[in-house]
Amino acid sequence: MGAVQPPPSSRILSFDILRGVTVAVMILVNNPGDWSTVWPPLEHAAWNGCTLADLVFPFFLFLMGCVIPFAFDRRLSEGVQRSQLMAHIAWRGLALIGFKLLLSLYPFFHFGHLRFFGVLTRIALCYVAAASLYVSVSKPVVLVSVIAILLLAYWGVLYALPVPDAGWPGKDFPFLDADNNMAAWLDRQFSAWCRAWLHTGVLYEKTWDPEGLLSTLPALGTTLSGVLTGQLFRRPDILPARRPALLMVAGLLAVVLGLLWALVFPLNKSLWTSSFTLFATGAALCCLSVCDFLFDLRMVQKNSSVMCSVATFFRIFGTNAVFAFLFSGFVAKTLLALPSPVKESASFQAWLSFVLRAGDPSTPLTSFLFSLFFLMLVFVPLYGLYHKKIFLKL
Repeated sequence: MGAVQPPPSSRILSFDILRGVTVAVMILVNNPGDWSTVWPPLEHAAWNGCTLADLVFPFFLFLMGCVIPFAFDRRLSEGVQRSQLMAHIAWRGLALIGFKLLLSLYPFFHFGHLRFFGVLTRIALCYVAAASLYVSVSKPVVLVSVIAILLLAYWGVLYALPVPDAGWPGKDFPFLDADNNMAAWLDRQFSAWCRAWLHTGVLYEKTWDPEGLLSTLPALGTTLSGVLTGQLFRRPDILPARRPALLMVAGLLAVVLGLLWALVFPLNKSLWTSSFTLFATGAALCCLSVCDFLFDLRMVQKNSSVMCSVATFFRIFGTNAVFAFLFSGFVAKTLLALPSPVKESASFQAWLSFVLRAGDPSTPLTSFLFSLFFLMLVFVPLYGLYHKKIFLKL
């Protein structure tokens, strides 16, 4: 990672704040005090459905897409060759995957248990695809067409194509069965190939992976929706005062379309169904509309010390989002790997949770309080970076 100090005008406050909220909630979701007593709002849907926790990842991909026009329009206007930008995009994608593999291997480095899929892998693939497409063809009509093709094609593949050795969806097995769908089948084929040639490559759920290959396509649609939103922010013909209303209308429309599509293609974050893509994108647009109105237009943080503190707290997470995710992952795995000082069979994390709840039984509330403690632990180095105006980029 390299440290950069962009001028204040190069950052959109609503992007940073909403990204900060997203990363903070992601850290809370990933680090409960006890997985057996997770605070209900921070739990993922068991399969079909959508919870607050399920919206975190699509929000992150959406916001990643939002900044792509800001990053590449300026470079293209400065005369940077598209080939140079493509090389830079590929490098950033490889760097993200490299950090993901390092995080997966840490701390024991058991290469036979390496998982290639994951959050950072999907972020890398969606970033490379979305940024490359934008650098090549940035016309909104093209981006909208690509999104529509991705979502409709994904629906068709899961709904109409037979799964080898399993049969037809809805006839030989329930539609969107966890193990019997084309996304899960492709994940197993990829895993088998990796084990045969690389002697490693496990899936998160043994027979399928929530960040697998095929479901990355609709996730790319989420990212491209963010790209379109970023273009809206850069359009000189749209008055900033009108922008929150446009975002809210677009968001509500996407939510309604997603819920209607869910009647035949259920909301499912693990499969990243097309209905889930629309619903999550709509929710992100509505939240961005509120942030844009409050922080970009009304600038409430300048008139209220409380709102200023809230905005700054989340902006600290938002301006170093990837570092926050990586650092929280390494800290969490370190706490799990370290032995307990009083009980050999328990981890240091379990002992720390036990101490923080004063030896009382774990409950959803104490689990959530541990998550808050962990969040503040991650906040400390982020505050130092923000205070020194250091924003880390790959």
